Amino acid sequence: MNLYESIIDQAVKYIEEPFRNNSGGHDTEHSLRVYRNAMLIADNEPDSNCEIVALAALLHDVDDHKLFHTENNENARVFLKNRLPEERIDAICSCINAVSFSRNKGKAPDSIEGKIVQDADRLDAIGAIGIARTFAFGGEHGRPLRDSIQHFHNKLLLLKDLMNTETGKLLAAERHAFLEEFLRELNDELN
Repeated sequence: MNLYESIIDQAVKYIEEPFRNNSGGHDTEHSLRVYRNAMLIADNEPDSNCEIVALAALLHDVDDHKLFHTENNENARVFLKNRLPEERIDAICSCINAVSFSRNKGKAPDSIEGKIVQDADRLDAIGAIGIARTFAFGGEHGRPLRDSIQHFHNKLLLLKDLMNTETGKLLAAERHAFLEEFLRELNDELN
């Protein structure tokens, strides 16, 4: 196992603890799906740095403002410190900071790595898994069904047109179509 693989394995183990009791869709499995999505997209973006993409994807929610009260990517930096040079840590944290939909409305990341991780996270918010996560989050936070449905219109249905990479756009189109079909069926059943 090389150093890169070792750090990735350590990051996977690290994220298990902060998400241990999360049942609202921001859990270890979500971070692993974002990681897999990001690596798939990165395979089609030869100018990207895979180490930055991988670690930013795995650590992207460890300081999420909806889940933790940290500043300056404190949890991510705790993990990265003594493993990577400071400039690499800053690049990873910059990617992480560019991911959030609520904090970066309409703003695309500056780096290709940030664009990849943002697309990867957004892919996990749409399609079948996005539907499941929406209702898991709603249930965990006591959100009424109508508010979870409104979330589709306020965010999820917008994501397809906000993708940054060609691979992200392609994958999002398929998942977006599934969201639309689900909402048509849900509307029929509710009415």
